[in-house]
Amino acid sequence: MPTKYEGSAREQLALNTFIKLQRAAGTSQTILNRAATIEPLTLSQFGALEALHELGYEPVSGLDRLRSDHFPPMIRPKKWTWQGDYFDPENIVKLAIEGGCNAVASTIGVLGMVARKYAHRIPFLVKLNHNELLTYPNSHDQVMFASVKRSYDMGAVAVGATIYFGSPESRRQIQEVSEAFEAAHELGLACVLWCYLRNPAFKSDKDYHVSADLTGQANHLGATLQADIIKQKLPENNGGYRAVKFGKTSDLVYSQLTSDHPVDLCRYQVANCYMGRVGLINSGGPSTGESDLAQAVKTAIINKRAGGTGLISGRKAFQRPMSSGVELLNRIQDVYLDPSVTIA
Repeated sequence: MPTKYEGSAREQLALNTFIKLQRAAGTSQTILNRAATIEPLTLSQFGALEALHELGYEPVSGLDRLRSDHFPPMIRPKKWTWQGDYFDPENIVKLAIEGGCNAVASTIGVLGMVARKYAHRIPFLVKLNHNELLTYPNSHDQVMFASVKRSYDMGAVAVGATIYFGSPESRRQIQEVSEAFEAAHELGLACVLWCYLRNPAFKSDKDYHVSADLTGQANHLGATLQADIIKQKLPENNGGYRAVKFGKTSDLVYSQLTSDHPVDLCRYQVANCYMGRVGLINSGGPSTGESDLAQAVKTAIINKRAGGTGLISGRKAFQRPMSSGVELLNRIQDVYLDPSVTIA
């Protein structure tokens, strides 16, 4: 019903437009409330995840816009290389923006240095814990470097953390991350969990740190911690439980629920993320040189066909000149934008 206000035509048009916008906002609020009831998300979390889903690269080739259930890649620097430009934190964020990434993930130091200039231009994901490799001998332990409150204050929309499942330190890490994620969700931040395995016993005839059954269990534990997104290495084999002769599994995992096909192995990871209700993003992997582009595209295809939600790419993108890194990121994104690449 339009306004009954008797003013000028311009005033009536402005008021009627305002009324329509208010009604539309009310309808949207109702839908969001319903969605937040179905899935245990606050409206702030819903907004953060929506930003992570929808921002990113728009190709000029005319491919359809990114589907809401697939991510373009995030960029996450991991270590310095001869590409000296990336000693400057601003260039890390510039690469993510130029590459059309939907988020940039890094330390509180890197992102905090440029937050005032860039936090409103691309979603920031602050990695809360890290390895510390100056202690001798090295102990591969994830130690908290940042707080959720500080990440929120600088404008981040998400926080991330790593748990080395299977390591002697894993129980402490689980408790730390659980508390951090609870605080983050109270502030409306999305939470991304790196669900990695770390134990010498997981290496025997093969490296079972990348087995579908063991990484699947790590994903399940991450979903149990209420991570909104799970990051996991792409599986390369299966049968980790059988090899280490420890833990609980079922013959069905190997006879019916998976096969040796890479897509099926990755699909088992997705199934362990509450059947895909928690999004799975796979690692882009280390840079190996000339084959980086082909490997990145292959990983993206496997992830998408398995029902995953994207890739997080760091070393392959920034261990090369920025223009080449942007090209690699765009080719990954084209996979997720291409409607002909479908769930297998």
